[in-house]
Amino acid sequence: MQFKHPEILYFLFVLVIPILVHLFQLRRFKKEYFTNVQFLKELSIQTRKSSKIKKWLLLITRLLLLTALIIAFAQPFFLAKDSKNISNEMFIILDNSYSMQAKGNKGELLKRAIQELLENTPENQTFSLITNNETYWNTDIKSIQKEIQNITYSALPFQLESALAKIKSRKNANNKDLIIITDAIGLKPKQLKSIDENFNTYFINPKAEQKNNIAIDSVYINQTLNDFYEIGVTLKLFGVQENAIPIGLYNNNKLVAKTLVKFEKSEIAIKFTIPKKDFNGYVSINDASLKYDNNYYFSITKPEKTNVISIGKTEKSGFLNRIYTPEEFNYSNSIIERLDYNSIEKQDAIVLNELENLPQALVTNLKSFVEKGGNLIFIPSTENKIPETNRFLGTFGQIQFGKNQNTNKLITKIAFQHPLFQSVFEKKIDNFQYPNTKQNFELITANPTILSYEDQSCFLTSIQNQVSSVYVFAAPINKMNSNFQNSPLIVPIFYNMVQNTQKTGVNALTIGENQPFLVDTNLSKDEILEVKNDIDKFIPTQQIFNNKVKLQFNDYPIFAGNFGIYKKDEKVRSISFNYNRSESDLEEPQSQLLSDYQVLKSIETVFNSLLSDRSNNEIWKIFVILTLLFLFLEVLIQKLVK
Repeated sequence: MQFKHPEILYFLFVLVIPILVHLFQLRRFKKEYFTNVQFLKELSIQTRKSSKIKKWLLLITRLLLLTALIIAFAQPFFLAKDSKNISNEMFIILDNSYSMQAKGNKGELLKRAIQELLENTPENQTFSLITNNETYWNTDIKSIQKEIQNITYSALPFQLESALAKIKSRKNANNKDLIIITDAIGLKPKQLKSIDENFNTYFINPKAEQKNNIAIDSVYINQTLNDFYEIGVTLKLFGVQENAIPIGLYNNNKLVAKTLVKFEKSEIAIKFTIPKKDFNGYVSINDASLKYDNNYYFSITKPEKTNVISIGKTEKSGFLNRIYTPEEFNYSNSIIERLDYNSIEKQDAIVLNELENLPQALVTNLKSFVEKGGNLIFIPSTENKIPETNRFLGTFGQIQFGKNQNTNKLITKIAFQHPLFQSVFEKKIDNFQYPNTKQNFELITANPTILSYEDQSCFLTSIQNQVSSVYVFAAPINKMNSNFQNSPLIVPIFYNMVQNTQKTGVNALTIGENQPFLVDTNLSKDEILEVKNDIDKFIPTQQIFNNKVKLQFNDYPIFAGNFGIYKKDEKVRSISFNYNRSESDLEEPQSQLLSDYQVLKSIETVFNSLLSDRSNNEIWKIFVILTLLFLFLEVLIQKLVK
């Protein structure tokens, strides 16, 4: 037991006063004798004995009364069970991603969590609140009541490690209380490892009652026809859906196609045919569970001719004329000696076809070309010097040539899932006429293999960046060294290698992934590009090249939708943004994920637990009651004891 005011205990010395009064009281008994009154003498002796007992009882009662009163004023208490953490800083991490849109037994998970925060957070409690997109440092519930009420869903998925990094950046000698409110959808074990083991961590894990959900996962061009695109829409089912659901295709907010979808498996693809011209719309389904993944926004720009140049001897580049036809491509060939370096930046793709030497000026220009979004195809020559070639390839990524192998080898393995083969094969082919090479270089790379030899070594690979690709062959493909030009693979491979998906494919970016986007336009020194639609607008980060602008969007926009990229009032390009689909699966098992942490039912339970463990057990009221009790006893003794 400890005391808040131990100095008051010095007043216990006053207990000497009633003792002295009792021992040295001034009143004395006198003897008076009455003749022949023996009975009165005996009565006098008894009365004196009763009086003595009464005085001792009063003394004890008064001593106890004074003792209890003095101790009550000293305010005794027992130390809190968790007294070492009383000065902890408190941080509340609130998951406001779209998976919290699911409904629990008391409504939407996020709205219920906000209501519990407002109702149960003590007014004198200082804390910091961190959501997916907002942070409020060292505040209290009254100060940010309005802000908490206005918290909406964030387009950014819940990233626990990001919130913890913010907390750890605030240096403080005190330990930290951490309250994490999340449904744990999308939460990974490695994210939990970023929680400091010294933190006093509580999880509140609200769960959805209805876990069935349907999401539009992606939209892509399945097939390109003369005047039409056949687009594919991938739908994913999480849980069970017995009834057919409607799906609609909209262009500029006008319905252009509609059908019913029946799920016979968890993932299905629906096909729509649209005219081969500008498209700026979305696909929509009607699903009562999560709503954020019911729409998928995308845009397609009317195709323009792709500019392709091959650099190499004309007689070795004849096969490219048959692939890059004038209807779809502006194709040209140039030998290295006559190459106009100024024409490089105007191209969409460049084929380096068996160049024996790589001039430094060409290397410098090609590096800039790839950084600006151009695709590069490198076909080696048997005369290439390996060190020079490796220095060239090293400017683009981790890929190197090994020794030159004079061995006839068959190309037998196709990576069917690679984007180059999207919509090329209806099914996997195990038996076809294998092309071969007579001489090849060993390719050393960690990048995915597109085509492989029978000994599993690499024939074709690629170095991918966010805006372009570099494709590298392991061997020359001229007719003297290979029959690859006669293979049915050559047309789809070379056709797709020069395509830039930002110019010829479906345009649909994911909010928060910060994927660069290239726009063909010229800006003056003071001009900027703005992204906007009817309800939102923002200025992205932009880097100006000669005839292009590279945009990066960071965490914008706030809401998914179709937007336009504007230079002043002129619309330069359409662009579409969607929410990340990583939290669409509400059935994701999380029961074991939080087993090593304290998981409580509600915010109220957390604060009650902290209050119980960290509050001193004050017992001064007990001594006040004892004081009153002894006072009452004294009155009883005065009245009842004779």
